[in-house]
Amino acid sequence: MNLQSDDFELFGVPRQFAQDRAQLDARWKDLQREAHPDRFAAQGSAAQRVAMQWSVRINEAYQRLKDPLKRATYLCELNDVNIGAEDNTAMPAAFLMQQMEWRETLDDATTEDALDELGDMVQAARKQALVKLASLIDEQNDLAKAAQEVRALMFIARFAHDVDVKHEQLAQ
Repeated sequence: MNLQSDDFELFGVPRQFAQDRAQLDARWKDLQREAHPDRFAAQGSAAQRVAMQWSVRINEAYQRLKDPLKRATYLCELNDVNIGAEDNTAMPAAFLMQQMEWRETLDDATTEDALDELGDMVQAARKQALVKLASLIDEQNDLAKAAQEVRALMFIARFAHDVDVKHEQLAQ
């Protein structure tokens, strides 16, 4: 193991968007077993501290690799493409219209059925965005467009959270 390795190298998986979740889970367990601080108890506190750092690094990499949004963001950053989520709000007009329609629908939703229907639309949009990201990154190697899709997926994730919050409010 090398602390300078990127997450893909650390996990021994190809540097691409499409990943096998079961393989990531199995590799995470193997790496955690290798780096567990208890294995270094006989080597002293310094060795245990290093093992703890490794354990943290492995967990950070695992969290990034298993989450498609974080993985796509990481792949863009590895290729020097800044997502620019804080200062780049430029989006296609059709996506902006969809955002406005979803917000209005969420504001007007007063029943569980209405929220379920909206939630289904949001999940369908999420799946579509993930397919598009896989194509942009793994097939077309168009990371600039992938960054735009990542920003759209960030909005979708936030909006899905807002739908969940409204579900909770209606349940009370």
